[in-house]
Amino acid sequence: MSLRVDSVSLRIGQVPLLADISFRVADGEVLAIIGPNGAGKSTLLRLLSGDTAPTAGAVLFNGRPVGAWRGEDKARSMAVLPQAATLSFPFTVEEVVMLGRTPHRTGLRRDLEVVREALQAVDGGHLLQRIYTQLSGGEKQRVQLARVLAQIWDPDGATERLLILDEPTASFDMAHQQLTLGLVKQLSRQGIGIVLVVHDLTMAARCADNLLLLSCGRVAAHGSADQVLTEALVSEVFQVAVSIQRSSVTGDLWVAPR
Repeated sequence: MSLRVDSVSLRIGQVPLLADISFRVADGEVLAIIGPNGAGKSTLLRLLSGDTAPTAGAVLFNGRPVGAWRGEDKARSMAVLPQAATLSFPFTVEEVVMLGRTPHRTGLRRDLEVVREALQAVDGGHLLQRIYTQLSGGEKQRVQLARVLAQIWDPDGATERLLILDEPTASFDMAHQQLTLGLVKQLSRQGIGIVLVVHDLTMAARCADNLLLLSCGRVAAHGSADQVLTEALVSEVFQVAVSIQRSSVTGDLWVAPR
């Protein structure tokens, strides 16, 4: 099991941000974290990645406390895409994605192959020699996604791999949202555990094996889309009346305000 979260809480001073959160993410599982603004989604991701230490409980990655992972070992096994990645230097797209290969010792030829493969996966092959700072917001997001993909593209000694994505499709048009959903499923079939924050509940239902619904820093529900996305629960947590139906074509759940 690649990721285990046991009774995790986080306080900043006297302010509780997260309280008593527990869940597991198995190899090849996709977990979507959902909830209203301020529910603690991005804060939880920082705990999962080891950027922030919990004030209570434990986060274990591949059987070790996530805070005990260091340097190249961690970077080859875990990749994190934050909400916003700022880069003001005039690097080419190839150079930006190559940053994801820094922890590897696979040689320049293989690293260049991975960079191109990762860019192709996000429909960014044509951007290879473009200057990153001259790209649109959506193009920059695709390049950053390619960078973290390149980081864990092949096992390279990592027994289990984890990909953490914070709103990965926020700047994408419909076509690239669909492409990213397909890519997430493809990576999960390779045994990579994936945790992502998604605001679109319909998208979460389509891409994830399980959903973790947060409300005010606590777990309101955890389970399959059918278990979590009920009209009563979603309306209560998001404070808006919703209609939840199943597509007669795909069988997926659709969530819409009413």
